[in-house]
Amino acid sequence: MEAYFDNSATTRVLDSVMDIVTRTMTVDYANPAAKHIKGMEAENYIRDARSIIAKTLKVADKEILFTSGGSESNNMALIGTAMANKRAGMHIISTNVEHASIYNTLGFLQEQGFEITYLPVDHNGHIDLDQLREAVRPDTILVSVMYVNNEVGSVEPVAEISRVIKAKNPSTIFHVDAIQAYGKYEIRPKKEGIDLLSVSGHKIHGPKGVGFLYIDEKLKIRPLIYGGGQQAGMRSGTENVPGVAGFGAAVKEMYTDHAEKIQKLIGLKDYMTDRLGEIEGTMINSKKGEASAPQIVSVSFEGVRSEVLLHALEDKGIYVSSGSACSSNHPGISGTLKGIGVAQKLLDSTIRISFSIFNTKEEVDYTI
Repeated sequence: MEAYFDNSATTRVLDSVMDIVTRTMTVDYANPAAKHIKGMEAENYIRDARSIIAKTLKVADKEILFTSGGSESNNMALIGTAMANKRAGMHIISTNVEHASIYNTLGFLQEQGFEITYLPVDHNGHIDLDQLREAVRPDTILVSVMYVNNEVGSVEPVAEISRVIKAKNPSTIFHVDAIQAYGKYEIRPKKEGIDLLSVSGHKIHGPKGVGFLYIDEKLKIRPLIYGGGQQAGMRSGTENVPGVAGFGAAVKEMYTDHAEKIQKLIGLKDYMTDRLGEIEGTMINSKKGEASAPQIVSVSFEGVRSEVLLHALEDKGIYVSSGSACSSNHPGISGTLKGIGVAQKLLDSTIRISFSIFNTKEEVDYTI
């Protein structure tokens, strides 16, 4: 038996995705910028995908910019905003539990003279709203906070965070890394006060190498890639038609009977959590039910190194990920597990189990 429980790293593509990707590579394969009919057919795939995605967020089609994935979306959100708004200020706020594509980008901006404030999290993985309020200044141009933590699944109260930021400084831009959240939640940027939102295709059964950045139409943001002026000059280069078309197909399927799919994931998460609790020396770092993301269980095993456990499970056809790879690359900044108060002796004994709609209870039983 095989049990693939590393879906927060990547997911298997849906059949509908595979079909449309194949079609756009073999039949409707023209350059979408070409003036002939085949070019227009290719462009229609991009238009359709953009419309599907915009509808899930209740935003305008033109506010969706396609990228090569979550890392590029995060880079563009941070660097594009910083460079376009530095006359207004050089201060940026984030948290100490962000993904490497945020940390390393902030490190680059620091080298360019920007000042970065990192907020800690509590044992639930949440930032303190009073600390945030205190940190926002007249020269704070950007705040970047992830929606769902990729290690333990904690969910930040993004709408409340936005209210705190905008009450203190209405011109501060709010960016949300929603790479582990999109497809799992009904996200409404306009309602929740989100100005920029990063998403990746391969986390929701779409292809790798494609993502999008939602950019509120009122924002001033500078492109990272210059050239032929595609996507209204915001990201030059021939669009990845197969990737974008496949992404659109994945979004359409994930948001069809959405509540049902999410209840299935929560059921699997809670069942796995209960079963893990039967094993002596385990410590669950995620919350059950709707108190954390539906797809992530973080668990520590006393006295067992995560890497050893990962390979032992791999020998049985079970695939998980070990602890905190992103945080361990940043020893100067406390990682998620430290942030939520996981004991020192368990930091190197933690694995992440992450689910998709393809997983079953039988796989959970086999893993236990």
